[in-house]
Amino acid sequence: DISPLLKDPVAFRTLIDLLEDHLRASFPKIDFIAGECLDSRGFLIGPPLAQRLGIGFVPIRKKGKLPGPTESISYSLEYGKAELEMQSDAVEPGQKVVVVDDLLATGGTMCAACELLRRLKAEILECLVVIELKALKGSGKLGSIPFYSLLQYD
Repeated sequence: DISPLLKDPVAFRTLIDLLEDHLRASFPKIDFIAGECLDSRGFLIGPPLAQRLGIGFVPIRKKGKLPGPTESISYSLEYGKAELEMQSDAVEPGQKVVVVDDLLATGGTMCAACELLRRLKAEILECLVVIELKALKGSGKLGSIPFYSLLQYD
């Protein structure tokens, strides 16, 4: 739970500083930060991080929440099914994207977000999270996509 970080402006600024430092050191060029806005807090981390980097933010939302033409994907959760979507013109082929979220558990939502970006022919540089629950092995589902987490818990 990152709620305590959100309540503390110094801690939240430090979090964004750490993520910014990591991305600047790892990637010379990023076009967009994509953040999941379903049941996660990626949308709270992604926009300030994108603003710091001087790039845009692309929301990935629950089906039916975005205007205009969209690309959608259905995926399985441990408790059922869900659908994610993003605007069809959100990224151009070859644009470099980092996917940001607060937590990686089983990896279902992150994998679905990456599949949407692949369909739009974006280059996924990395999946970046604040907290990883290692025992659930979600990062293993990402295959060859680079993954980075600030904190890991077994």
